[in-house]
Order: sequence, then structure tokens, then C-alpha cells
Amino acid sequence: MNLLKMRWMALVILTMTAAAHAGEVLRIPTRDGVRTTVFWEAVQSPRGTVLLFPGGGGGFGRVEDGKPQSGNFLVRSAGFFNEAGFNVAIFGRPSDLEELDYADRIGDAHLTDIARVLDAIKSRSAQPVWLVGTSRGTVSATAAGIRLQSEVAGIVLTSSVVSYKKVGAVPRQDLGAIKVPVLVVHHAKDACVHCRPHEVPLIIRGLTQAPVKRLVMVDGGADPVGDPCEARHWHGFIGMEREVVERIANWIAQPQ
Repeated sequence: MNLLKMRWMALVILTMTAAAHAGEVLRIPTRDGVRTTVFWEAVQSPRGTVLLFPGGGGGFGRVEDGKPQSGNFLVRSAGFFNEAGFNVAIFGRPSDLEELDYADRIGDAHLTDIARVLDAIKSRSAQPVWLVGTSRGTVSATAAGIRLQSEVAGIVLTSSVVSYKKVGAVPRQDLGAIKVPVLVVHHAKDACVHCRPHEVPLIIRGLTQAPVKRLVMVDGGADPVGDPCEARHWHGFIGMEREVVERIANWIAQPQ
């Protein structure tokens, strides 16, 4: 086989491999006249499915070559969840909103959208679904965990919004109603004013009926830059994304 043909075959194999691991954007009808975008990437023989709720105004950015490009912690770490054996669904935005604010994330419309998204991803995989939120996404994950907990296996909250000044802050919600396992992961150096580490134990204290609950305070990573409330700072577990996802994946496999 000549060198040119070998290179061509190698390129074909690489292209097929990339395509096999590429995700897709779903546009799911969730309310009358409204479609909600979801990035979906499945794996073979999944251990479960994680429904990820990014922070900020929501969304997962543009998708290039089957991969979302947002710098949000959960979005840029989605591949690590795949590597750990989980289908990944990333909640985007409904077509009637440009962004998801705090109040939106605890509203009936948002929870209806989440319910329909859960139906859609369950139609693609029968594996249990875990809600995973980060920063403002923890408002969504908590609200959905309260309202839709019969539909999910458990909840994971990372870089949680704990400031009582924020509508829908995790400790302000009815945590005592949650009866599924909950993992809370936070960076000890998180300097975001809405997510102060010393207030995070309020979440654990509020989970009076959760069968399993755990707080993991991490301290690692490197080279934080920018706004302390943004994804490239300690708030976004910069430099330790894989380690954090591995901790989450191991706990989901055996909550304790």
C-alpha cells in the first residue's frame, strides 16, 4: 500500500471516529409554539444520563464539528462525562427567551420545558437521569429536583448560588421537599459574591429528607483569570475539570 493511500485511509478513519463521537442539537417542542434546544451526545453502554444546566444566561454556545463551544464549566467538561460512561444532555434555551434569568429558572414555564426535555431524552435512553447544575444553573437543577424528582435519580450542584439576595438561590428553595440523593461540589476559593463557600453548608442543612447528601469542598486547579463569577476562575473549577467530573461520576455510581 503506497504512502498516499495509507494517509487517505487514516484520514477517513479519523473522520469516522470524530463523527461517531459527535453530538447533535435537538429542538424539542416544550410548550405551545416553543422549542427548547438541547445538545445531546450518547455513549455506548451508558451508566446513566446527565442533564447539564449551564450558568449565566444559559445555553451551550455554537456547535462546531459536533461539539458545543461555550466556556462554561459543565459545557467544556461534557466530554469528561462521556468518558466516564454517561450520555450527556445540555439544556439550552427556549425559543421565547434570549436568556434564562434567576426568576425564569424557578418559573412554571421553565419547569415545563425541563419536564418535556426529560421525556425526550428518556425516549432516547432508558438509563436514569441525574440533574447537574453549575452557578445559576443550580437554581434550575434545584427547582427541577423539587418539582420533578420522581423523574430523576438525583441532583448534583456545583458552584451553587447561595446568596439570599438572589431570587431562586438554592438555600431559599424548598430543599426539605427533596427526597433523592444530592451531591454539592464547591471550590474553597470561589470568590463569586453569590456563591461564597462559607454559605454552602446551608444547602446540606436544608436537605432534611434527602436519603443521601454530601458536600465536597475542593481546592485545586490553576491559573484563574477574569471575573471571579465567570467560568475561567475558581468558580468554574479552572484547571481541575477532569478531577471534578470524576468525583461527580464516582459519586453518582455509588451515592454515599
